[in-house]
Amino acid sequence: MPHAVTVIDRLRIERAVWALDQRLYDLPRKSRVAKRREVRENLLTAAHDIGAADALAHLGNSRQLAADYLAAEFGEGPQPFWVAAATFAVTAQFLLTWILSEAANAFGDGIVASKPGVSGRFTWSGIRYLQDEVTYTFVHGKGSSVGGAWTPLAYIAWIVATVLVGRLWRVKSRRGRRKTATTSQPA
Repeated sequence: MPHAVTVIDRLRIERAVWALDQRLYDLPRKSRVAKRREVRENLLTAAHDIGAADALAHLGNSRQLAADYLAAEFGEGPQPFWVAAATFAVTAQFLLTWILSEAANAFGDGIVASKPGVSGRFTWSGIRYLQDEVTYTFVHGKGSSVGGAWTPLAYIAWIVATVLVGRLWRVKSRRGRRKTATTSQPA
């Protein structure tokens, strides 16, 4: 006997599809969208046949389903989180650059505030370990600055943090993947 699928049932199905999709962000976009559509269609069909509650119960845990999809796409074992690594790398770079430039601008603003119409060169050592020295040159209160770039330590910390956030140590080498692929194929 067919069951009617209500708006609430559709919302529950969309919530389950969304929860699965959030765990599939490491898949290529086309693959992720295809899996999302397939699960949605299967859940709607099952909801019409056995009811939405039973269809969602038969779906199981979205975490385990996502792990199965990822294992089918990339192989068994823990995977790196490419999206998390890229998001962190870009966000951290913009944020640290903004913080360092604001600190340098605050130094320049402090000079102008303490001595209006100032002329001369002023040097600030920057934020220790993260920022190079900043030199301000003022002529009658108008200034320009040079310096304030990231230090090598800041770049190293940014790269290490990106690797940690994205768990990029899990990337398998091509050689290791080829060996696994050739040994797992039946003779």
